[in-house]
Amino acid sequence: MTQLIGRPATGGGVAAPATRAPVAAPVEAATDASAGPPGAPWPASARPGRGADLLVGGVGLAEAAERFGTPLYVLDEGEVRARARAYRRALPHAEVLYAAKAFLCSAIADWVEQEGLGLDVCSSGELWLAVSAGFPAQRILLHGNAKSPEELRLARRLRVGRIVIDGPAEIARLAALVAADTPQKVLVRVVPGIAAGHHAAVRTGVGGQKFGFPVEGGDAADAIARVLDQPGLELAGLHCHLGSQIAEVEPYLRAVDALVRLLAEVRERHGVELPELDLGGGHAIRYLPGDEELDVAEFAVRVTDRLAVRCAEAGLEVPRLVVEPGRAIAGPAAVAVYRVLSVKHGTDGRCFVAVDGGMSDNPRPALYGAPYSVRLVGRHPEAGEVRVDVVGRHCEAGDVLVRDAVLPADLRPGDLLAVPAAGAYQLSMASGYNLVGRPAVVAVRDGRARLLIRRETVEDFRLREVGR
Repeated sequence: MTQLIGRPATGGGVAAPATRAPVAAPVEAATDASAGPPGAPWPASARPGRGADLLVGGVGLAEAAERFGTPLYVLDEGEVRARARAYRRALPHAEVLYAAKAFLCSAIADWVEQEGLGLDVCSSGELWLAVSAGFPAQRILLHGNAKSPEELRLARRLRVGRIVIDGPAEIARLAALVAADTPQKVLVRVVPGIAAGHHAAVRTGVGGQKFGFPVEGGDAADAIARVLDQPGLELAGLHCHLGSQIAEVEPYLRAVDALVRLLAEVRERHGVELPELDLGGGHAIRYLPGDEELDVAEFAVRVTDRLAVRCAEAGLEVPRLVVEPGRAIAGPAAVAVYRVLSVKHGTDGRCFVAVDGGMSDNPRPALYGAPYSVRLVGRHPEAGEVRVDVVGRHCEAGDVLVRDAVLPADLRPGDLLAVPAAGAYQLSMASGYNLVGRPAVVAVRDGRARLLIRRETVEDFRLREVGR
């Protein structure tokens, strides 16, 4: 049921107490943390609102928190659509697939489909949700390093457009499900030996990890030969994914060089030219104001030019380019809103501001040391600034959302904190730790808000139990 901003607040909010918690020593040359218009990494629609509120999509974050409770994820529909359109404009002759693993719900599936993007999924759950939302199966690509027989059968039954072959067992497993007169289009995921990405855990373009077939050593060439020997499999092209949070174009250019060499070897060995080349995603966004992000326009020009040059040198037709942005579309479109539960000083002089969410809705800081910015919303501060650690409510010392955040010195329980760039790899990686429950998700656009995903409750956890 659609819920609109402007009705009386119900639940979720914690009233600010009359007394203030003690604060740490002030930061020199402090400024008003809630003053001034925000820029990146906040959504482009972000504007100062009344009473020190911050508007996103024309909706006040504090107002949304009072209406829907906290923690709350506020998703700017206009930002998602604008970023999808930017990829279509930059790459008019390429195929752009939204990487559902960043964050998927029925609304996002609708938005990206309406903006002309395809979808890549990596589980039967993502596949079912997308198709149930009405997304055309022929525009879906199925990923995954360990697809089960049931997932492959589901993909065939739903007539998924393409399946990425990621391991030797998948070749025979998939071939057994199809007939020569109804072939399945596939891509072979290769590992080009190119290291890129912000953390070792997400660098997937090099050997020593679970994805794909390494080019070095001949595994990729052997997999390609095996696929071509299966009459029920139609090899549409090659796929690679270098990693995540890649801000430079250069790694993608090196990937083009490596994959075109492999395309030329396939033609020489098998006499076929493959029509598609998928470079995956991993495009970086800003989490902090000074961060670098991938320039999509520069990426489009340099990659397409490099592909044309290398194919001409090899005497190949230029394959259709496929890219898979996920974070770069959804990440900057959402803001997480938390309510402060306590302000406490440690024995080492550090100040800890605990909020009502944490690593169960955003595990990235604990997993990767990922940095975020944070801002007070909903009231004007009456003091200078201090450095604090914004921590979660979970029984884990590593449950820290933002380290060394600069926030008002009069921060107190009941205040609202907003964290931008929250649209990717937060709720999609959320857990049930401490049975806290995952937050609600609200879409905002043109001054109106509607509930997309309700808050997970204790009753939801209980209903999963079937015995005792």
